[in-house]
Amino acid sequence: MSGSYRFQDHYFHRAKKDHYLARAVYKLEEIQNRHRIMRPGDRVLDLGAAPGSWVQLASGVVGPRGRVVAVDVKPIEHSFEGNVTVQQGDVFDDAIVEQLLRDHAPFDAVLSDMAPTTSGIRSADSARSSLLFERALVVAERALRPGGHFLAKIFHGSEFHDLLVRVKRRFRRVKVVKPDASRKMSKEIYILGMEYKGDI
Repeated sequence: MSGSYRFQDHYFHRAKKDHYLARAVYKLEEIQNRHRIMRPGDRVLDLGAAPGSWVQLASGVVGPRGRVVAVDVKPIEHSFEGNVTVQQGDVFDDAIVEQLLRDHAPFDAVLSDMAPTTSGIRSADSARSSLLFERALVVAERALRPGGHFLAKIFHGSEFHDLLVRVKRRFRRVKVVKPDASRKMSKEIYILGMEYKGDI
C-alpha cells in the first residue's frame, strides 16, 4: 500500500466514521480551529458546496441562530439541519448571485472549495483554478459584511501572486494556508482573508 493511498484511506475512513460527506471537511476543521472564521449565529455562504461536508461543519458551528447557504452547479442531495439553505446554480451566473445577495446577504463568512476538473496540464489547471478563486472573491466582496472572513482554494500558479495582493488590499489580515488534510503532493492551497475592510 503506497503512502498516498494510506493517507487518503485514513481521512476517507475518518470521514465515514464521523458521518461527514467527504474527507475535505478536515481541511476546513483545521482552519476553523486555528482561526475561528465562523462563530455561533453567523451567516455563512459556501460556494461549490457539493457534496456538502463543509456545510455540515459550518452548520454545527453557527448553530440554530445561524444560517448556512450552500451553492453548487451540481445537485446537493444530502438532507441538512434546518439552518441550511441549498441553492443549485452556477456562481458565474449573475442572476444567481443577485438572488443570493438579495435573499441572504450580508454574510459573516464566505467559503469556497471550488476546484476545476483537472486536465493534468499544470498551467491550464492553475489558470482554471484562479478563475474560480477570482469569482469567489468577487462574490465575497459584494456579500461580506465589514469585518467578515473569506476562505478559498486556489492551485498555485502564475496568477497566484496578483490574486494574493488583491486579497491583501481588501482584508486586514491575510494568510496562505495548506491544511494537514491536503495531500502533500497536491498543488492546492487556501488563501484566508480576515476582517474585510468593506467598501474602499
